[in-house]
Amino acid sequence: MTAQFVLTMGRDALTMLLMIALPVLGTVMAVGLTVSIFQAVTQIHEATLAFVPKLVAAMGVFAIAGPWMLTTLVDFLRRTLESIPGVVG
Repeated sequence: MTAQFVLTMGRDALTMLLMIALPVLGTVMAVGLTVSIFQAVTQIHEATLAFVPKLVAAMGVFAIAGPWMLTTLVDFLRRTLESIPGVVG
């Protein structure tokens, strides 16, 4: 196992992490911005008004993109586990 292999695996893992997290984080950030603008315009500062829409949006993204996220993670894990014999031997 070389240092280059370890760095490549680490880079691939971080890329996978960003790719999987981006739909949820982007949606929650957009909903949070929209709610913040709404709160600033109406001067309603309720904590649940900021939290509940983000939670609902995250659940919606998981419901829509969840199967893709799961298959992508399983494929990455399968490739990683299949590469172990080539690294060890």
